[in-house]
Amino acid sequence: MAEEPGAVLQFPPSAAEAGEGPSEVSPETATPEPPSSAAVSPGSEEPPGDTKKKIDILLKAVGDTPIMKTKKWAVERTRTIQGLIDFIKKFLKLVASEQLFIYVNQSFAPSPDQEVGTLYECFGSDGKLVLHYCKSQAWG
Repeated sequence: MAEEPGAVLQFPPSAAEAGEGPSEVSPETATPEPPSSAAVSPGSEEPPGDTKKKIDILLKAVGDTPIMKTKKWAVERTRTIQGLIDFIKKFLKLVASEQLFIYVNQSFAPSPDQEVGTLYECFGSDGKLVLHYCKSQAWG
């Protein structure tokens, strides 16, 4: 199965506070990543290594949790796990009272105030951070 192009997960500060979701994101704030075979212009290239402002995360569903069609997202390093949980809940149209759990390495749940960039530095591999999400406690 071919890997789908990723999407950018970015909330403007005012949109995140107003409760607006990524469904109303303009092309300037969120664009799909180009396929690996496409040529990238020198001006839009991100710096190599850990100095990138955004990191790739791969979201995988666990158990009976709905699967997201877009699995790969580019996320700002400063985004917290709670911000990611809120985004996934809105994206999947879950009821506000439903819980959502995020796991790293299928073993532990990071704290809600943990930044994604820190998790990437410690547990990222192959240029991405793999996170599993589910509606019930699965690990740890």
